[in-house]
Amino acid sequence: MKTYDAIVVGARNAGATLAAYLGKSGLQVLLVDRSFFPSDVISTHTIFNNTVETLRDLGVMERLLTDDAPPIGRTRAQFNDAVIEGQMPVYGEEADSYCFRRTHFDKVLLDFACEQPGVTAVEGFRVTDLLREGDTVVGVRGQDREGNVTEYRARIVIGADGRNSIVRKAAGAVKKTSTPSQYASLYAYFSNVEQMSDEVQFELYTREIHRAYLFPTSNQQVCVVMQVPLCETGWIERFKREPEQAIRDYYKVYFPRPSERIADAVMEEPLRGLYSYENYWYEGMGQGWALVGDAICFKDPGVGQGMHDAIFGARMLSELLAGTKDWEQSWQMMAEQYQTRIENEFMARYHQAVTVTQVAPLTEQDLGAFQLIASSPLATEKFLGFFNYTAEQEDLGAVLQTLLPAGN
Repeated sequence: MKTYDAIVVGARNAGATLAAYLGKSGLQVLLVDRSFFPSDVISTHTIFNNTVETLRDLGVMERLLTDDAPPIGRTRAQFNDAVIEGQMPVYGEEADSYCFRRTHFDKVLLDFACEQPGVTAVEGFRVTDLLREGDTVVGVRGQDREGNVTEYRARIVIGADGRNSIVRKAAGAVKKTSTPSQYASLYAYFSNVEQMSDEVQFELYTREIHRAYLFPTSNQQVCVVMQVPLCETGWIERFKREPEQAIRDYYKVYFPRPSERIADAVMEEPLRGLYSYENYWYEGMGQGWALVGDAICFKDPGVGQGMHDAIFGARMLSELLAGTKDWEQSWQMMAEQYQTRIENEFMARYHQAVTVTQVAPLTEQDLGAFQLIASSPLATEKFLGFFNYTAEQEDLGAVLQTLLPAGN
């Protein structure tokens, strides 16, 4: 039986990115997924320009641009009547962000990974358990669609298999922290949505405890998003019972201007999303195994960071593995390095997601801060820059301090 350097379980954004980077490093990689591609998956879609930089570094960005998803350079965020609007700060040399449909994005990324030396993919293979020798994971056991049981062995097994990760569960990864969401996050694709302006933009709306987002995506469609408080059981039941009418009514009640723009739009596919989820963080590596993407950390979709974390986290893990010669003698060292790096990279956005995931009305202090941000191009730049890692919360706070009246 062939022994691979790495088995990557899950072949979507995190798994395919990781396999491609590892293949480029000269490693032998087996990439498995229970799905066949192209296929869809619940997703935030958002790829800010910092993630575009990683995809261009990988070498796959030009292929992704064969899709008709428009480049997005501008963001509009409205909190009650406070409107923060501006260009997303340039990251490196990248100005544009995107919201690709996952049917296109995942297939392109998987095909690209399979072209790298040493990468083999097996679709339609469901991992059921991990193989061990003592305390060390040495492979996987699983079934294909015909029920045939097969075992594969590797020096490391990496779970890129999402929120309900089999690898995470079988490895016994320790949960470090979690916060249940108080929202349902739901979305549908609409065609014939009236544009707000000539410039393509992300649109984010908050009205007290209700939220909605509009993201232009592939096929000349718009992803119409609702974040609905779980405590409002009447709305939750309506979204389950009559989704299209519930979408239109939800927008009409809380977001009248966007509601007018979707009045004549056509809902192209059924409502999708999550009614129950938690923000969580797990340990990322042990003897013979590691986690990446949603398998290790999940944030509320409202902060739009899931795609970045999966892709950039895969890049970080590949660099660690490719840069360590003796894995078998280095598990503890690699685990500590990996955990430290991903927490340093992602934790600030995780904490923001934990705040966003709680139902809390906007306060006068919140609205005053948003109005202050909206009044200043520099504060707007720092506010938007938090989404694409060109600024941190401390940078925004420092700018706001200069805008406050003396004595405040």
